[in-house]
Amino acid sequence: MGRRVVAGVSGSPGSLTALHRAADEARSRGAQLWAVLAWQAPGGGPGGRTSGAPSLDPVCRAAAAGRLREALDAAFGPAGPGVGLAGQVVRGLPGAALVDAVRGEEDLLVVGTGPRGRLLGGLRPSVARYCVAHAPCPVLTVPPNPLEAELEAFRRRNAWRVPLDARELGP
Repeated sequence: MGRRVVAGVSGSPGSLTALHRAADEARSRGAQLWAVLAWQAPGGGPGGRTSGAPSLDPVCRAAAAGRLREALDAAFGPAGPGVGLAGQVVRGLPGAALVDAVRGEEDLLVVGTGPRGRLLGGLRPSVARYCVAHAPCPVLTVPPNPLEAELEAFRRRNAWRVPLDARELGP
């Protein structure tokens, strides 16, 4: 089966940055890249395993597979990552799904850390922290691209309709 680099994918800019790093690691290690996207049924509670309409499962799984394809296309385009690639959609919490996707200590798990403020950190546990604490293999955490913070600040400014001072754009 060989070595694998398992990467968490959500479609966010941070996960796409982590996916690129995972592809680089897979190339340098001669490993296969596994892209894993976790999904939960609407109203499914923790992990989405105990509630939610069973008839929604095929629809939700198909939607998750579509999101994974879109994320892989956004990250690599039609040329692909340049290494063997496998995609997997898993019903459950992202951290647990990623740790379960790892076969053993010969694998590498790559996750994006994403920007986290106090509010978000209190509402939703960190996938990266869960993986670091529970994975049986090395975990590479990839910080967000610095341009993401600038883009988010620009979006907030537009949402609040704050005028932009052109002097802020230059060095």
